[in-house]
Order: sequence, then structure tokens, then C-alpha cells
Amino acid sequence: MSNHGYIKIKLDELLTEKEMSKIKCCQRAEMQMTQLNKYYRNNISLLDIDVLARLCNALDCRIEDLLEFVPEEKQD
Repeated sequence: MSNHGYIKIKLDELLTEKEMSKIKCCQRAEMQMTQLNKYYRNNISLLDIDVLARLCNALDCRIEDLLEFVPEEKQD
């Protein structure tokens, strides 16, 4: 099985940068805390584009501020 890297959700970093609590983010993004915590902990296997759009709107950020592709580490 090949490893292609992974997508890192940088919600924790953005909340710190924006000085926003998870509760406030939930309110603005119209999300339940359990759902937000899954994104916060990078515990998501399928990304929901509606949720991503709501998070970007709530955090006043771009998608590339929220998501980062981390490539597979190359081993020789």
C-alpha cells in the first residue's frame, strides 16, 4: 500500500491566531462542538466542503490557510 501524504487541518493554529474560542467558532460556523473537535484534532477521514466553507467564513480565511498537504517523507 502506497502512502501519498495527508491533508493537515490547521484549525488549532487558526483559532489561536484569530484569538477565537472553539465555542465562538461553533456559533459562527453553525457547527456542533463534537464536529468541530473532529476537525480540530485532525480526526476526519472525509472532508465536507460545506463545513470547510463555513469554517473559512467564520475564521475569515482562505482554504489554503485551513488545509495543508503534507507529502510522504521520501526514504532512500
